[in-house]
Amino acid sequence: MSLNDHWMQRDLNVLWHPCTQMKDHERLPLVPIKRGEGVWLEDFDGKRYLDAVSSWWVNVFGHANPRINQRIKDQVDQLEHVMLAGFSHAPVIELSERLVKLSPPGLDRVFYADNGSSCIEVALKMSFHYWLNVGQPAKKRFVTLSNSYHGETVAAMSVGDVALFTDTYKPLLLDTLKVPSPDCYHRPEGMSWEAHSRAMFAHMEQCLAEHHHEVAAVIVEPLIQGAGGMRMYHPVYLRLLREACDRYGVHLIHDEIAVGFGRTGTMFACEQAGIRPDFLCLSKALTGGYLPLAACLTTDQMYQAFYDDYSTLRAFLHSHSYTGNPLACAAALATLDIFEQDHVIERNKALAARMASATAHLADHPHVAEVRQTGMAVAIEMVQDKASKTAYPWQERRGLKVYQHALQRGALLRPLGSVVYFLPPYVITPEQIDFLAEVASEGIDIATRDSVSVAVGNALYPGFRDPG
Repeated sequence: MSLNDHWMQRDLNVLWHPCTQMKDHERLPLVPIKRGEGVWLEDFDGKRYLDAVSSWWVNVFGHANPRINQRIKDQVDQLEHVMLAGFSHAPVIELSERLVKLSPPGLDRVFYADNGSSCIEVALKMSFHYWLNVGQPAKKRFVTLSNSYHGETVAAMSVGDVALFTDTYKPLLLDTLKVPSPDCYHRPEGMSWEAHSRAMFAHMEQCLAEHHHEVAAVIVEPLIQGAGGMRMYHPVYLRLLREACDRYGVHLIHDEIAVGFGRTGTMFACEQAGIRPDFLCLSKALTGGYLPLAACLTTDQMYQAFYDDYSTLRAFLHSHSYTGNPLACAAALATLDIFEQDHVIERNKALAARMASATAHLADHPHVAEVRQTGMAVAIEMVQDKASKTAYPWQERRGLKVYQHALQRGALLRPLGSVVYFLPPYVITPEQIDFLAEVASEGIDIATRDSVSVAVGNALYPGFRDPG
């Protein structure tokens, strides 16, 4: 028995994996990982895999990054954790100061959570509670976009719209208002991204005009709808949305958990629209992919609505045991240092251009409807019929064949349905980008053959999707 097989068997005896139909692993081997370095993951038998999806979109500066490692090592000898109620510590204060300075002007307060879904819950609760505190209790509904994803906790699912994740739990979910997405994949032939995004805003305008009196906030994934298939839209939609939220007296929540910290080409996606949301939700890359941490940035106006004598019961009594954990904050501070010292956003422009050139040929593939890109995110949409953009039936799990081929070739590609995408760490080299494009091209050829076998899959069931 190989070392991989040994660890895989021990795993299957006790673990229940996330986003996984465990029965698939009767035929599809798990990949136990022993170590990581840079863009590479290495299993127990010594095989390496290029991490093209940043380990669920979190790892931006590579595995075992020595600068982040050292900051955590230094911190663990001083303070591993202290509760943030009634106490504080240097890393969380410094991190908060730096996040306020980095974010759009006016986001002056930082509330911490443990992960992305929890951060969304903070924003939703805080928005609702704000309107309660200012005497508008009727404003308690939320507006979200079709095909959106905001996490797996109940309220976060409520404002999502990827059926794979939400349909089972519909009886548990909040009553939300859903508006058609500006997703530019569906734009009419010949129409620009900007024109389509502008046209689609009419649905949001109508919704707010009719329901603003009962709406607390609108929540969006700015520029890229991640788990919905890396669908993308133009920044003009965000600018129109900010103006409408101001006109109708509704909060704007930006879920930048997946797209923040340089993924769209700017530090935060909202910068490309020149706007400031009322809530900016951050996680994933915040700690460089090291430790769970999330930050919900908001305004001083929001903060003041809760600031009162205890007896008024206006306080925001939301908490997590590991809120603002010092080790996680130390990792985040090291991550921000790298962004600043290495001029990462500027350097990524060349990498993004290489991603574009390396995948451009796939636009001519007979079973690729679109190759789209925003910053350091590229998505390749496989289809049954190119002219009509007819999708493959989800039961065929075509993306799985790309995943399996990539593993054989030494790459971790984990498609979303029939969408093959790259969200690599920012330390990837141009040559490694070329390698990923080559592997993806081969995998797409295999996956789109009529005779493709679709018997098993790695648990992105019933499709091949990811929560991210």
